Amino acid sequence: MVKEPRPGHVKTRLGRDIGMVAAAWWYRHQTIALLRRLHDPRWRIVLAVSPDMAVQKAIWPADLPRIPQGIGDLGQRMARALCRFRGPVALVGSDIPGLDRRHMARAFQALRGHDAVFGPATDGGYWLVALRRGGLARQRMFDGARWSSPYALADSVKALTGRRIALTDTLADVDTAADLRHRF
Repeated sequence: MVKEPRPGHVKTRLGRDIGMVAAAWWYRHQTIALLRRLHDPRWRIVLAVSPDMAVQKAIWPADLPRIPQGIGDLGQRMARALCRFRGPVALVGSDIPGLDRRHMARAFQALRGHDAVFGPATDGGYWLVALRRGGLARQRMFDGARWSSPYALADSVKALTGRRIALTDTLADVDTAADLRHRF
């Protein structure tokens, strides 16, 4: 999941600390570096882009396929992206500086014995949701998740009651200047 790196529209909490232009610059460079780190012949990277009109823009590497995230809250956009693929499929955040291909390989390995895998974030959210079959992501799968809170992971796991769920590596995302200073 990527956003157009436009000041005032991406990483706004970080932008309140360091300035909107600096936050957009950080996000763009972080995302490009992440795409390089995740490149691997074992999987295909597809960018789910927001806003939809940014799908056509030459912001991201030209060789990567892109799909629009569409309308709705974060959960609706995530479910829509996951449902586009038969699976296995993984969706990751683009603001995770510690994420690399080893983490992705472990997540896909965990899917072999589970219906879903979550990569917990240090703030109570998650950096990854992976599904054995993309169709498990019902359109309302993430309804009730309290995004940007310490309950986002627990709420999302609860929505999959009755499914086999695994957790993988815990990583940190960047939401504020303190996250930059303390973690990276």
